[in-house]
Amino acid sequence: MAMVGEEKTGGSRSNVLVIGATGRFGQELVKASLAAGHPTYALVRESTFSRADASLLLRSFSSSGVTLLKGSLQDFPSLLEALKQVDVVICAVPSSQVLEQKLLIRAIKQAGCIERFIPSEFGADPDKVQTLEMDHDFYKKKAEIRRCIEKEGIPHTYISCNFFQRYLLPSLIQPGLKTPPTDKVKIFGSGNVKAVFVKESDVAAFTICAIDDTRTLNKVLYLRPSGNVYSQNELTEIWEVKIGKKLEKIHVTEEQLLKSIHETPFPSNIDLFFIYSAFIKGDHTYFSIGSSSLDGSELYPHVRCTTVSECLDMLLERPSI
Repeated sequence: MAMVGEEKTGGSRSNVLVIGATGRFGQELVKASLAAGHPTYALVRESTFSRADASLLLRSFSSSGVTLLKGSLQDFPSLLEALKQVDVVICAVPSSQVLEQKLLIRAIKQAGCIERFIPSEFGADPDKVQTLEMDHDFYKKKAEIRRCIEKEGIPHTYISCNFFQRYLLPSLIQPGLKTPPTDKVKIFGSGNVKAVFVKESDVAAFTICAIDDTRTLNKVLYLRPSGNVYSQNELTEIWEVKIGKKLEKIHVTEEQLLKSIHETPFPSNIDLFFIYSAFIKGDHTYFSIGSSSLDGSELYPHVRCTTVSECLDMLLERPSI
């Protein structure tokens, strides 16, 4: 929760609408919102209600106190109707749907009642990445949504958490592997550039902390918990200690990695691209957190994050390791 004196006027809990609530991260946002005592709503497409694989989840939402609203990002009237019932909107749709938030922005502007909008980002800061010419518009689309929000004067907070822990970390940054290596490991570039890995439930907790906090209004909230920021060399050393064995290091130069990215068709090269962005260019950590942005760990020290070391411990418990 926001600190006393920095919540919205009156200190009441905002009504929170989660769009993309049935996705993996969306579910974590719903849980965090409920845990913080917010009246929580989920926008659910009508077709989802009839899906057998979604019925159990929706029943779970309802029994937990979530209000289910029928609608979609393509249905303007349903968006307006949903927005009238809430104060905060958090969007957690996949990257392929990022530009579909434009209609939502239009609806938020027309509704005029939304006190905070958290758009679907939850990755590296699209205004800071240095690889826009090679990402197939992945970050360009997110930056475009930012500009739309700002042009309409919509109160917002951008959440920059960089990598979720379930991405790349379970393989120790080894493309094609699903578990960490036990014999040899590829080190990209110098191996000294640091990246950030945060568990989805922790990202959700930080996000919910920010929605009623006046300090985060129209700011970027960066998540860089101290136990979650590591270089590839450091990750390898941690893993070697845990398995009690030194790994053979295979060094991949920046030029070799770029060659692989360009020779591998999109989207099969996406993991290589994100490795280049994070571990060669340093897009997660090359810049300091400035006056227009905030450090989530400093604002909310009570949020207990799952560290990278703890995540690797959980991988060790898997039978295949």
